[in-house]
Amino acid sequence: MSARGVFDASADPGALRAGYGVKWGSLEPDVLGAWVADMDFPVAPVIRRRIHEVADFGYPHWPAGDPVITAFEQRMTARHGWTPAPGQARVFSDLIQILQVMIEHATEPGDAVAVHVPTYPPFLASIVRAGRRVVPLPLPGDGPADLRGCAMLVLVNPHNPSGRVFTRTELAALAGEAANHDVVVLADEIHADLVFAPHRHVPFASLGPEAAARTVTATSATKAFNIAGLRCAVAHLGPRRIRDALSRMPLDYFGQPGVLGRAATVAAWTEADDWLDGLLATLAANRDQVTEWAATLPWAAGYRPPEATYLAWLDCGDRFGPDPAATLLDRARVKLSAGAEFAQHTAINTASRVRLNFATSPAVLTEILTRLTTVTGSNASNASGMRSAGLTGPVR
Repeated sequence: MSARGVFDASADPGALRAGYGVKWGSLEPDVLGAWVADMDFPVAPVIRRRIHEVADFGYPHWPAGDPVITAFEQRMTARHGWTPAPGQARVFSDLIQILQVMIEHATEPGDAVAVHVPTYPPFLASIVRAGRRVVPLPLPGDGPADLRGCAMLVLVNPHNPSGRVFTRTELAALAGEAANHDVVVLADEIHADLVFAPHRHVPFASLGPEAAARTVTATSATKAFNIAGLRCAVAHLGPRRIRDALSRMPLDYFGQPGVLGRAATVAAWTEADDWLDGLLATLAANRDQVTEWAATLPWAAGYRPPEATYLAWLDCGDRFGPDPAATLLDRARVKLSAGAEFAQHTAINTASRVRLNFATSPAVLTEILTRLTTVTGSNASNASGMRSAGLTGPVR
């Protein structure tokens, strides 16, 4: 079977419900999961193989240096054209931990932290829980970014939930603004490997020495390779004061990912690009199906296909009341992410929005769109079946 065929034939909702994942396991039996940002595809065979080969679960020993750091540095250079400065990267468990650590060491209580809104809900919650203030920024093209009075910019690029890939020009403007106001930039680049052609990911730290010196680049293999539960991430620490502050912390204060997460991360970044190519082909086809479907809807005006990720950001207007995700869950039995969550703790109103996760097989995606079409209305007789998947009844 071709790499693409593996993805087309995968995603069995029954098996997914029986596993440990929240995306399907938390749902009622008749509900289809299209919400949390996990994929429905099996992990790359080489990653499974490398995990199975791990025979020693004792305390790790890396005589040649941390293999995760080496894999990170090599991947950034080979795939994204940025050579990280040696000796400036640390391994963490996930990006939320990285954000929390950087908030504590780059800002003070009450400081303002800027972020493009809508954005990943746990980031907004984390900033507020730390006693900092969220300063919402518009996405590029929707207005200028003003970083006056801010201590940190959290830059999510590629962007969740919109799927935007910031251009070099847009990033350069942000870099100039950050330099003018001496702002630390935390660049969340976890979706960098999920960019669709002709778009390209530009690491913020690659913009030049000035930008690199103020940037903490945070990334992980977990999104692109569907291994979030293995908990392994990397932060490249450009600002010297942050590196020095972390070096003064007690040994192991931040904990360490386990051996299996490290083995999976190294395998993903060094051996699984053939699998990733097949994934991207499937996601691109799914994105096209969602785009064709959205064009038939009387309520999805202004829909913009994502340039990266596997997330569609839809505006329902006032068609489904104050909580469209709840309405669609009740009527269509499809679980979507509620738009209001992506602007929590700000005055921005995204309540009319929903986020749809299309990282599933064509058969499941067709059923999801068919259910949504049935209750939302469409100008096409077969709005969700532009690519026939042979699925006409509910998925169980």
